Amino acid sequence: MPRILVVDDDPMVGATIEVLLQRQGFDVTLTDGGETGLAALEAQSFDAMLVDIFMPHMRGFESIRVFHERAPTIPLIAMSGYAFASSASPSPDFLRMALELGATRCLRKPFTPETLLTAIKECLNEATSVKDNKSP
Repeated sequence: MPRILVVDDDPMVGATIEVLLQRQGFDVTLTDGGETGLAALEAQSFDAMLVDIFMPHMRGFESIRVFHERAPTIPLIAMSGYAFASSASPSPDFLRMALELGATRCLRKPFTPETLLTAIKECLNEATSVKDNKSP
């Protein structure tokens, strides 16, 4: 059973993701911020992480960078509901920046259950492939 760490300061979003993933057979640890997420990461092993980009106290980009540094082999899916860059707007592209800081995938909130499950399965499959290729 794959273990997933979910780090999101919005209790409704976190609980929704937790229930969805548990119904799909995942073992989920839900935390409400960067600090509690890092404590969980140090206490347990995970197969993938879902991390919100914008959270109080530990800013999301800092979280993405720190989570990736602490566990570089664990796929990290960054999530954000903030606006994104477009040709009509000079705003920064937060998800692109998250990828540059080590995220494996990015999801724009709101996302569908299918989109979330696809991203997690792709990350788990890629991680498995990397491990298999490193085996003697």
